[in-house]
Amino acid sequence: MELQNKKELTQDMFEPAHREDSSKDIIKRPTIKYWPDVWRRLKQNKLAMVGLSIIIIFLVMSYLGTKISGYSYTDQNYDKINVHPGAEYWFGTDELGRDLFSRVWLGTRFSLIIGFLAAAMDFIIGVVYGGIAGMATRKVDSIMMRFAEVIYSIPYLLIVILLSVVLSGEGGGNSLIILVLAMSLTGWVPMAILVRGQVLQLKESEYSLAAESLGATKGWILKKHIIPNTLGPIIVNVTLTIPRAIFAEATLGYLGLGLQPPDPSLGNLSNDGLIGLAVGNAYQIIIPAIFISLIMFAFNVLGDGLRDALDPRLRK
Repeated sequence: MELQNKKELTQDMFEPAHREDSSKDIIKRPTIKYWPDVWRRLKQNKLAMVGLSIIIIFLVMSYLGTKISGYSYTDQNYDKINVHPGAEYWFGTDELGRDLFSRVWLGTRFSLIIGFLAAAMDFIIGVVYGGIAGMATRKVDSIMMRFAEVIYSIPYLLIVILLSVVLSGEGGGNSLIILVLAMSLTGWVPMAILVRGQVLQLKESEYSLAAESLGATKGWILKKHIIPNTLGPIIVNVTLTIPRAIFAEATLGYLGLGLQPPDPSLGNLSNDGLIGLAVGNAYQIIIPAIFISLIMFAFNVLGDGLRDALDPRLRK
């Protein structure tokens, strides 16, 4: 009975299937890789690009500025003492008749070198230490973090003074190396804490567990999978570490613990400008202060722009 009730299939019940237009499957928008997309989004941040432009100008002028004015930063002209900024001396002269234009740009060079070296040391030590702590057992991780906290509790100013006293007794004196060492001995801890947190999070991810199940060692997983995926926060932290190091150097130079004469830095130039401020030569401290402020502003806005550009959640 069921077979008799079924309708017979006829040709009219079917319609021919038409092949869809294959052009609909063509990807019209080209695939953008991660880092080109980061650069594209960074360029859209006008304030970050202003900061990047200021940094590039300062980097170039820190090497060319000492040659433009035609005066050496060590030449003393007692007939041109405390000359205000003008056509002959663009930034004026100091209490010894030295050209401030050359000295400020050379001081900018030393300050940038100190900032970049301190950031590089923080990056190397912090990434290695934080990566090892994050991949180690809980007991080893706890011991390493307690040690880092003890190191971080030591003021870098105290370290600078101790290193200065020890090395000055050996004929070393205060130098660029002492400043970088003093900042690096404690400055790497925030980077290590950041990297450790990222490692603890990413080592439980699927690709890390898959690599471990295939026999990969923890060092290989850390190098090939975890560290590359933490570069975003690390780069932002490095960008913000540079102005902190420059400001720390300026503070030490202001206190007389920075680079020693004849090598200038923005900090000791500001310290020297205090003498001119008392006799009405405010430009001697205002110009270095403006340079310090511009450097701090440029790196901070660039760091904020990188933080937004590297955030995959803001990708469009």
